[in-house]
Amino acid sequence: MNQQVVILGPAHPLRGGLASFNERLARQFQHEQDDVCIYTFSLQYPGFLFPGTTQYSSEPAPDDICIKVRINSVNPINWIQVGKALKKLRPDIIVVRYWLPFMGPCLGTILRIAKKNKHTKVVCIADNIIPHEHRPGDKQFTRYFVKPVDAFVTMSAKVLNDLKQFTNKPAKQIVHPLYDNFGEAVSKETARAYLNLPATEKIILFFGFIRKYKGLDILFDAMKILKERNAGIKLLVAGEFYEDEQPYREQLAQLHIQDVIYLHTSFIEDSKVKYYLSAADFVIQPYRNATQSGVTPLAYHFEKPMLVTNVGGLPALVPDEKVGVVAEPNAQDIADKIWRLYALGESYFLPYLQAEKQKYSWAVLTGTIRSLAEKAS
Repeated sequence: MNQQVVILGPAHPLRGGLASFNERLARQFQHEQDDVCIYTFSLQYPGFLFPGTTQYSSEPAPDDICIKVRINSVNPINWIQVGKALKKLRPDIIVVRYWLPFMGPCLGTILRIAKKNKHTKVVCIADNIIPHEHRPGDKQFTRYFVKPVDAFVTMSAKVLNDLKQFTNKPAKQIVHPLYDNFGEAVSKETARAYLNLPATEKIILFFGFIRKYKGLDILFDAMKILKERNAGIKLLVAGEFYEDEQPYREQLAQLHIQDVIYLHTSFIEDSKVKYYLSAADFVIQPYRNATQSGVTPLAYHFEKPMLVTNVGGLPALVPDEKVGVVAEPNAQDIADKIWRLYALGESYFLPYLQAEKQKYSWAVLTGTIRSLAEKAS
């Protein structure tokens, strides 16, 4: 039976991983013959809360998805208006993204009002329940948000466990679907030419927003160890700083490793993602802590072996010495495991990557959402 689905969360003109995810999810619902629309933010974060340069994409809006720019995260009058509009619309399912307690009051209010129609079921995709960086009010905002939600989908065991501190409502963990909406891989030669990188160097990739918990500073220390071994490995850093970049630049100078680092630290537009993933030999995720990572399914899509650290939900998605390697979150072990990646070689991992990636279907996510919504009926 075809259903009417509303997704509440970031989408164009906003940019980033959540927006890409929501747009890809909308396409899956459309593929399954549902009527779907994304309600995104006219104001997502006040400027002082946003750590990057801009919240907005410079790329054209998708022409195949219904996107309504409606939600103001700091205006309670707007929350009431959006809630009333959704109450009247009577969608069968609202899929709401929750990634930051700051959004709790806004989204919690909208959902309370929308559900007064006694018809709509609400399923939350919870990226984080307890955030990486703690702020006053986090728990209160999350408790407020959780109450009108009928069921939850998580993509890591940690988030599923964190959720138990706030609710016993139905919840199911799935694997993060593949980001297959960035196009197909190009040859390494083509990708490196596009990015103006040497064709024959050994190049590893750190990809995504740069924040403390992602451990780029630990990776810099590992690069120092590899340089001292004359490993001949270069690191490409591709992503925008979401915190002060000066300590990182000072660290590079202190370690004397500027010559083995390529810094591409502006926001990477969706149309360029394929070049960065295709240019790399391996993808490195040196995180201090993590719930799940959108970089892992991205690496799967482009069939790039990866290193992840033994934190949060990361190792569960990367079988050791099959689709990559698992390292402890310290410079010495990360350096040793990068060395191990090159010892095994890219081609060693390819059959495992191609087999493992079959688990990462968007249909699994839509099916899980439908099943949870039905149970809530």
